[in-house]
Amino acid sequence: MSPQPRASRGRPRKGKPMTAAERMRAYRQRRRAAGYRIVSQWRPSGSIDPWISSDHQRLDARSLALHCRIARKIEERRELLDIPRRNLQRWRQAAAGAVPAYIAEWQAILDRPWPQVAAFITSFSDEAVRLRQSTPFAGVLTPMERKQVYDAFRA
Repeated sequence: MSPQPRASRGRPRKGKPMTAAERMRAYRQRRRAAGYRIVSQWRPSGSIDPWISSDHQRLDARSLALHCRIARKIEERRELLDIPRRNLQRWRQAAAGAVPAYIAEWQAILDRPWPQVAAFITSFSDEAVRLRQSTPFAGVLTPMERKQVYDAFRA
């Protein structure tokens, strides 16, 4: 008795195999038939400010706008500069043990003359952007002033 031929592995062959280019054309044709279209670049559906393309950039821009408004307000009433100083003092007391580095950084900034402080809090530097995330200027603006800035940056 002779052994039967062994079946090959994988899918059975269907005539002449397609080339890679033919497979890609068939794939694209199936996609078009399904209603898909070829997209090579993302375009937003609504109107988005081209300068603010991510949520993180939007938050940084909003923080800068808040600090510009804070600087303008303190420029008019210098006694408001006591608010961030009191906030830093409260943070220092609340920190059990080692004081976070950003508190010391803010203290060094607030020890400068007001024009230098204002220039720093409204600057585009990486250090200013980073420190604005933990700002001691909370309480300088009224809730209505803050709301106006937040509403301007609502997505």
